[in-house]
Amino acid sequence: MNTCDPELALLRAEDRVLEIQTKLHRWARDDPHRQFSDLFNLVTDPAFLLVAWDRVRSNKGAKTAGVDGRTALSIVLRVGVEEFLDGLRASLKDRSFRPLPVRERMIPKPGGKLRRLGIATITDRVVQAAVKLVLEPIFEADFLPCSYGFRPGRRAHDAVAEIRHLATNPRRYEWIVEGDIKACFDEIDHTALMSRVRGRIADKRVLNLVKAFLKAGILGEDRQLQETNAGTPQGSILSPLLSNIALAVLDEHIAQQPGGPNSSPGVRAARLRRGLPNFKLIRYADDWCLMIRGNQSDAVTLRDEIAGVLSTMGLRLSPDKTLITHIDEGVDFLGWRIQRHRKRGTNRYFIYTYPAKKSLKAVMAKVKTLCRQVEVSQPLDELIRRLNQAVRGWCAYFRPGVSSATFAYLSQ
Repeated sequence: MNTCDPELALLRAEDRVLEIQTKLHRWARDDPHRQFSDLFNLVTDPAFLLVAWDRVRSNKGAKTAGVDGRTALSIVLRVGVEEFLDGLRASLKDRSFRPLPVRERMIPKPGGKLRRLGIATITDRVVQAAVKLVLEPIFEADFLPCSYGFRPGRRAHDAVAEIRHLATNPRRYEWIVEGDIKACFDEIDHTALMSRVRGRIADKRVLNLVKAFLKAGILGEDRQLQETNAGTPQGSILSPLLSNIALAVLDEHIAQQPGGPNSSPGVRAARLRRGLPNFKLIRYADDWCLMIRGNQSDAVTLRDEIAGVLSTMGLRLSPDKTLITHIDEGVDFLGWRIQRHRKRGTNRYFIYTYPAKKSLKAVMAKVKTLCRQVEVSQPLDELIRRLNQAVRGWCAYFRPGVSSATFAYLSQ
């Protein structure tokens, strides 16, 4: 695509991509069994590649290089955007394109554990972003309302609000299975995942691209190349979409069960009269809560049932972290503490949401680290600027909850 006027070219490309995405979504929504067989031409379309490049370049990770050492800035300065995209398009069309292994980076987690982050090359990120632009509107037509993570127009606050809504009287979904999937991004079965992708995508060239990214391998921090026979690297542009495709098996199972969200109000009322449970799922990527209107034994049965469903995708529940709790005991979800308390000065009970202790400890540790990093010789304004950057986002995330006491404690 001619990029003599970059802003105008990008604007036209975005309009074209949005128009095609709208059509893809409409066709997928109108025919749940439709398979799309001519998508590779969209992946290699100059407009899709230009929009993909813009999204990769504008991401803060654009400054981080993959195994080839190239960043977005180095491509702009040494190659040029138009020449880079033309060469990439040619390699895709003549099938000479091969994704490189992702660069491994281990990120500390709470509790001293490490989480693997996979950093792909800029070239691979652009192709993944183009593939995502094509696939996402198709699979969005299939994803269920219970899924909130990494989806357009949905956010963590919506998932937390849904839990609060379901636990509030008169709905009374009071028992909760707090789900924790062990190493979800590392253990998704490739065969099962590709089978679900093929349910919608019949274009073998696109399927081969997705499979090539799954099998690209990992260059470890020890410089040893590791094969990837399972999982989808966390940090990859395609990983959130692919994980949602895999975990949708859980959404669909819960929705189709008697007592699930697809059951009519009459059916749910009849089940309660017979002492049978009703239940609803709230999932944000691999974090999920199953809300149950029933008793604790119902929660145990459903937890074991879910473990069997996830095993079909090669996934396992963590026995130590998959908990069954009552709303009066409270549940930690997406950094929030959600718990029923008696309102002070009354005999009425309400569901409150406020920052979890783990979230408070994390931001306090970050503040301490920043204070140590800024030397005594540096001006106080520099320390305040860096602290504001760290705390502002945290406070904005927790502002919708009952967080004033936590904010007051943090400000001391």
